[in-house]
Amino acid sequence: MIRVAIVGAGAIAVHSHVPAVRDHRDRAELVAVVDVDQVRAKSFAAEHGVPAAYTELGEMLAAERPDLVLICTPPHLHVEQAIAALRAGAWVWCEKPATLSLAEYDRIAAEEGAGGPYMTVVYQQRFGSGAEHLRALGDRLGRPLVGLCQTTWHRGDAYYAVPYRGKWATEGGGTTVLHGVHQMDLMLSVFGDWSEIRAMAARLDRPIETEDVSMAMVRFDSGAMASVVTSVLSPREESYLRFDFADATVELRHLYGYRNEHWSSTSPLWDPPEDLPSSHATQLGLLLDAYERGERPPASGADGRRAMEFVTGLYASALTGRPVRRAEITPENPFYHRLNGGIETFFDDTATP
Repeated sequence: MIRVAIVGAGAIAVHSHVPAVRDHRDRAELVAVVDVDQVRAKSFAAEHGVPAAYTELGEMLAAERPDLVLICTPPHLHVEQAIAALRAGAWVWCEKPATLSLAEYDRIAAEEGAGGPYMTVVYQQRFGSGAEHLRALGDRLGRPLVGLCQTTWHRGDAYYAVPYRGKWATEGGGTTVLHGVHQMDLMLSVFGDWSEIRAMAARLDRPIETEDVSMAMVRFDSGAMASVVTSVLSPREESYLRFDFADATVELRHLYGYRNEHWSSTSPLWDPPEDLPSSHATQLGLLLDAYERGERPPASGADGRRAMEFVTGLYASALTGRPVRRAEITPENPFYHRLNGGIETFFDDTATP
């Protein structure tokens, strides 16, 4: 059995990670939970049948020696927790955003071994059977031409009342990196690497430091172009992706997860062979497969870095008011180190690095 520990006993652990592990109970078992709140850790352990509860990550790693650590804590804690787990020999599955910057992501990657352990990011939207089928069709739909990527969600003031939310220092950015990144990652897995991005972002309504809406125009290495919209101001919520190829259009309409029924296509080739949802359980299954084979899992390494690089380019364009090319996102660029590039005021003409 693969021994699994959860770090952070909050809602995402309860509603997504615990059910995912239970779906794979034939080969994975929860052995420990860590939370700074001792009462919450013990309550979580009792409710979910977890044998051990800890308040210190290092103590848990030394005592339990887990094979896999699931990180479900606020974003600003991820980098040090992931590094600690990797150094203890555990693989890591980290909630998004895995890091606050590309610099932090690369710090984690430097701790990975040639054959593991590895850190992989929770990008469950990429792994439903519809998305897998679309990628498998490849160039049979013709070359990619036009894309739409929309994450129009709603988060009210109560959502941002949680102390770490809506702040550059603790979340890295706003709705772009926190919510839209799921659909962006799926889009990138289909259309491939981007070459240029032109973006705008704003804080229109929510009482936060970061943006509550962003929009971008994107050109890909293939020549395809896409429009990307992300919002937490939209009363009618929807996640929408459209891929126009030379010979077919493929569309996905859902909210927080999809099955095959949420996809449609003009192509007679469209016929997913199975119906796997875009869930934590689906991605965890692929991670466990990779662990058992000793192979790098999907959404890790360069594959997991792609979406963070994309949002970095989006923020750089929005905050500087100019087009940004992917080749510019290097360690010499201030946005490599912080998604706001060190600009402490907001998206306006007076902001200075």
